[in-house]
Amino acid sequence: MGNNVEIVTVDATNLAKCGFFCYKSKKKSEGYQRKLKWLEERFAEGMKIKILYENGRSVGFIEYIPGEFAWRAVSAPNYMLIHCLWVVGRGKGKGYGSRLLNGCIEDARKAGHDGVAMVTSRRVWLAGPELLLKHGFEPLDEAPPTFELLVKKFKEAPSPAFPKDWDERARQYGTGLTIIRSDQCPYINDAVSTVLEAGHEMGIGTRVVELESAREVQGLAPSAYGTFSIVYNGALLSYHYLLKKELLSRLNQRSE
Repeated sequence: MGNNVEIVTVDATNLAKCGFFCYKSKKKSEGYQRKLKWLEERFAEGMKIKILYENGRSVGFIEYIPGEFAWRAVSAPNYMLIHCLWVVGRGKGKGYGSRLLNGCIEDARKAGHDGVAMVTSRRVWLAGPELLLKHGFEPLDEAPPTFELLVKKFKEAPSPAFPKDWDERARQYGTGLTIIRSDQCPYINDAVSTVLEAGHEMGIGTRVVELESAREVQGLAPSAYGTFSIVYNGALLSYHYLLKKELLSRLNQRSE
């Protein structure tokens, strides 16, 4: 028996029913609810979320938005910018990632964009570049520690690019421990709690800076990921969730 595959576009009319794939087992959590509110504000800016269902079970999704409104630290005017692209569990190896990616490319062409771009990483927290490379994307820029900006152009046009002032961006947050966050990812709430606990345990002054718009992310974020960063004494410590044990280890190393 073949698989029944359906791709559902999530918008304001079905968001409450469909959700947004991530954190679906914790719909009452603060992180989930903050992401819902964030999405409600993004749809008017052209945000698209598409969830792929296999036999009624969600196994993958893609989230993308016009580059002018992208919540990544990248300049990509008139490009479609992919925030997230994931296929999980039993959905892997069946071409579902390609289906989702091709749908985004088609939407970008219809909207008259110059192309599609995505920030990738070969480490964690973001998708790697492999699928995009297979679909004609090219790496056009890099950012520390391991970010690549992959782009598929439809025509001759100015290229998207990362900013080059990463050290200056981190230094502006000064001494102590600073958490830079947004509501783009529902897992960020737990990540913030872990950092606050670690800072308290080590007696380090800790504060949270909320990025509340795409412009703030593009202009202030100290990592290309944009929507979450940990800065310690004016230097980037991590752009992704850390278990408290690893976070304490890194803080101790930096404090020596």
